[in-house]
Amino acid sequence: MNRRVLGVLAGLVVVAGLIAAPFGLKPYGIYILTLWAVTTIAAIGLNLTLGYAGQISLAQGAFVGIGAYAAALLTTRGWPLGSAYVIAAVACFAIGWLLGYPALRVQHHYLAFVTLAFSTLVYLVFRNEEWITGGIYGISNIPRPSLFGYLLRTPRDFYYFCLANLALVSLAAWWLIRSPWGRAFVALRENPLRALSLGVDTRRYTLMAFALGAGLGGISGVLYAPLVQYIDPTPFSLLLSLNLLLMVIVGGSGYFFGPFVGAIIAVLLPEWLQAASKYYLFYYAAFVMVLLIVSPSGIIGFFEKRFTTARKTEPPATATEPKVA
Repeated sequence: MNRRVLGVLAGLVVVAGLIAAPFGLKPYGIYILTLWAVTTIAAIGLNLTLGYAGQISLAQGAFVGIGAYAAALLTTRGWPLGSAYVIAAVACFAIGWLLGYPALRVQHHYLAFVTLAFSTLVYLVFRNEEWITGGIYGISNIPRPSLFGYLLRTPRDFYYFCLANLALVSLAAWWLIRSPWGRAFVALRENPLRALSLGVDTRRYTLMAFALGAGLGGISGVLYAPLVQYIDPTPFSLLLSLNLLLMVIVGGSGYFFGPFVGAIIAVLLPEWLQAASKYYLFYYAAFVMVLLIVSPSGIIGFFEKRFTTARKTEPPATATEPKVA
């Protein structure tokens, strides 16, 4: 059985597991699974910006916040979630495009400081512009959406709604990565000067990498608001951006499945470690540090390296001797 067939079978098992998972969980467990799906969408966006295009961004949490506030403000005034979905995605795409302009002039840690400043600015707007965001009191009673007239009231219904969104975003990202756009992103990450010499419009692809990542962050926020049904500025501080960055790096920056695995480590693992009582944060931090020391390319990179090494050490097939008539 070759590698492609094994990958397809493993993917089908994972999808079947995700579909069946809510039937053995209580509402809180379904909430955590839904949070994993919502967070993974934001991490996929950051993986496009950082992992494939090589542009450092600490602003992804701010885009999640913009999407969440857009959904909260619109749906509490009677607008359908679909309208908030489109408005937030387009608004975040446009803001992300503008935020990409500094990347045309500064790189590396200077770019990180620019996006950090943007993230802080957005957080201050959420906190201080009480007339629109509610300030520290936030926005409550955010309704769950309806789909073709059916209200997604129960945790299980909303989980499947978010899982479907994750599937659509994953398929779009899969197509993008294997398109000429994705190859241009990788060329931009590996060597911008060589990419420019080969005819790649590095300016346009840099802006597009920021815009696409920001748009997916906005979509994640639109789903987050009806999940928690109450938002305030605290979840959208710089800590969220750092947490999303952790997901991409721990899972495997530049690998398609990196954000999925990274979100498991950042969202699900702390819940599983709760059994360790007050020491769970210690175990979590130790695990992340050891993992990054052992494999700086993340979990997916670790297994890929192991698989490649195993294939190289396999003994070559012995040639069959020709039969003598």
